[in-house]
Amino acid sequence: MTRRDAIAQYEILGASPEEDLQGLAQLAATLCAVPTAVINLIDDENQYQVAAAGFEPSVCSIEESMCAVALQTPGLLVVPDATNDDRFASNPFVTGALANVRFYASSPLITPAGVPIGTICIFDDVTRDLTDELSGCLALIARQIVDVLELRRATRELERSNEQLERFAGQVSHDLRNPLTAVAGFIELAADSPEVVAAPMVAAALFRADAAATRMDSMIADLLDFARLGGSRPRREEIDLDELMTAVLDDLDQAIRITETVVSVDADARVSGDPTLLRALFQNVVANAVKFSHAAGVDPKVEVKTYALDGTWRITVDDNGPGVPDDQRERVFGLMERNVSSETPGLGIGLSTCRRIVDAHGGSIGIDTSPLGGASVWVILPRGA
Repeated sequence: MTRRDAIAQYEILGASPEEDLQGLAQLAATLCAVPTAVINLIDDENQYQVAAAGFEPSVCSIEESMCAVALQTPGLLVVPDATNDDRFASNPFVTGALANVRFYASSPLITPAGVPIGTICIFDDVTRDLTDELSGCLALIARQIVDVLELRRATRELERSNEQLERFAGQVSHDLRNPLTAVAGFIELAADSPEVVAAPMVAAALFRADAAATRMDSMIADLLDFARLGGSRPRREEIDLDELMTAVLDDLDQAIRITETVVSVDADARVSGDPTLLRALFQNVVANAVKFSHAAGVDPKVEVKTYALDGTWRITVDDNGPGVPDDQRERVFGLMERNVSSETPGLGIGLSTCRRIVDAHGGSIGIDTSPLGGASVWVILPRGA
């Protein structure tokens, strides 16, 4: 990566000085008892003063820059009298053409990738020196400046990621709701036909299908709202986990019957959280257990159990599928990541959504090896009141 590319990723050139960077420049000046301190970013053409104490930041060419020369020497540089240093004696900031710098010291700004992108420099118009202790402080401030730049970059990337997630959730919501609306309409038409009225079992099945469609529409709406909020504001109420799992299995009834999965539930617990989000969470986890166990060619078996901890509940969903290798157990929680071949249906967004939901509830989620031989997805959630 070139220095210009490294600087560009911070998107700071041309912007108003950041308060945090201004504060660090002032800290450097105050600690070292000098009137001026500057944070510079230097590419192959110019030096950009992105924050300064003692004067207004500006831009100059690298031919005029003292710090561009300093970057050619690794590490901290201290020059008690620039007029006696061949590297700086003819510089316009020393000769009086632009300033009358005598004392000069700088520490490089090094990115995590090892690219020197600029300096924090201090200077004065009288000769002086810098103690070892203050030299160490200047180097520490240089590292703090890079940390601030990295934090700004990471925050921007997170904001963009959340914007993309919201757009993605909106598109998925639209794509899911259209066919769901059509299904609900056909169910309503079928339920009103004389043939169905005369067949109580068919009418009951259609009633269940209509209820499932209504629940799915509500879940889609709530999950979209959750994505728009960045996953940070779930509702809180006491939830009977056994009742919640009953509803989850009802929604997954067709998949369970088609795959002939044996599901057992021991979930006598009450947790605190958002019922729609937690329902989506366990629907994802149980659906994955059914799907991947069936894909492995075994007779699918899924067990849901709860364990009381101090102030929390640990809920496990075990299966007898292929499991998840140790080195893949974190990766599969990434958006669009998957554990098995593309022959297994699904977009791979489930576990990413699950982690966001659990994090929003102040809990944790992970994967272990199941006693059944497959995967054991565990979730820790706060207890209900």
